[in-house]
Amino acid sequence: MFPKLHLPPASLRIRQNTDRQEVWCILRHRFVALTPEEWVRQHFVHFLISARNYPAALMGNEVTVNVGGAKRRCDTVLYNKVGGTPLAVMEYKAPHVPITQEVFTQISSYNSVLKTAYLFVSNGMQTIVCHIHKDTGSYTFLQDVPWYETLIQIGH
Repeated sequence: MFPKLHLPPASLRIRQNTDRQEVWCILRHRFVALTPEEWVRQHFVHFLISARNYPAALMGNEVTVNVGGAKRRCDTVLYNKVGGTPLAVMEYKAPHVPITQEVFTQISSYNSVLKTAYLFVSNGMQTIVCHIHKDTGSYTFLQDVPWYETLIQIGH
């Protein structure tokens, strides 16, 4: 039903509810509707935890932020151990949705509130990671998703 992604396979718990398929969200600790975007989110979160050592306890899915008076939901936010401040914000799209400037405008609007050091955008086929240099406001695109230990070292 869902395409193979350019992410490691994830052991997902999927069930059929009366009218829809659902997947167990390891961050929200409940079953949620299995949409194409959720397919990407769950694979990406599993990848971060199992392949890049990101602590699940420091991540949240569907985090609400107030952007210009409108409530928006960030797909995933990674928090810093020290002070619990946001360190990275992640935006996912369905595998068939291209990553465009519009997607970066969307995640940048979230980051205008969160002020994280990293932006991650993925549709499961392509992943783009951007490090924002807080001192200058400039940014660098990274070649790969950093390990958590590397992320917290350069993320200040």
